[in-house]
Amino acid sequence: MQNTNHIETKTNTASRQWLVAYVQSCLEKKTAQRLAAMGIECYLPVQSEIRQWSDRRKRVDRLVIPMMIFVHVTPQERPLPLSLQAVSRYMVLRGESTPAVIPDEQMDRFRFMLDYSPEAVEMCSAPLAPGDAVKVIKGPLAGLEGELITVNGKSKVAVRLDMLGCAHVDVPIGFVEKRGGGGIEGQKNKKTKEIQKTKEIQKTKETLKAKKIQKRRQQEEKAVR
Repeated sequence: MQNTNHIETKTNTASRQWLVAYVQSCLEKKTAQRLAAMGIECYLPVQSEIRQWSDRRKRVDRLVIPMMIFVHVTPQERPLPLSLQAVSRYMVLRGESTPAVIPDEQMDRFRFMLDYSPEAVEMCSAPLAPGDAVKVIKGPLAGLEGELITVNGKSKVAVRLDMLGCAHVDVPIGFVEKRGGGGIEGQKNKKTKEIQKTKEIQKTKETLKAKKIQKRRQQEEKAVR
């Protein structure tokens, strides 16, 4: 589903870090091929999809994050991608000079989402409020952990990538469960039962109160007689 380049080298993988390199537009795929040929492990997030024209349908690869490519390098390998003319620089934190590092866990979740999602994965660079921590328990993305968010009225599972924003995809609400708890539907049913129980208790209290008032009135009427 996506174009992934993995190159095994003799360097210690424990010292490797995921960095984001800026690439000239329309040269992302060629750059990934050149990096692979250089022995640099890289990852270009693309997703295969069907495009419909008036006279034909064709499967094409869509760049999920245009003009960017992830490289998995050691400190010694870090200058090598920058030797390519198409690579301009690394993404850095504001006010710093060293490249920003994407945590391995975030990259694993992001790549898992792209590998197995039958739906289009979209990126959102705008700040999003944290959602409930969830795990997908059904469907092709079963096992994926992320956040449950709502975008344009649709439930989506999002994976955060430091500095880049969130990658999110449509997931049916019944396919996810809160981390450390039951499914979302189960949580809703539990909440509904709690509300019903509260209403029943309130109704019982009102009934008892009405009976007390009625009894007091009967006693007052009897005393008058």
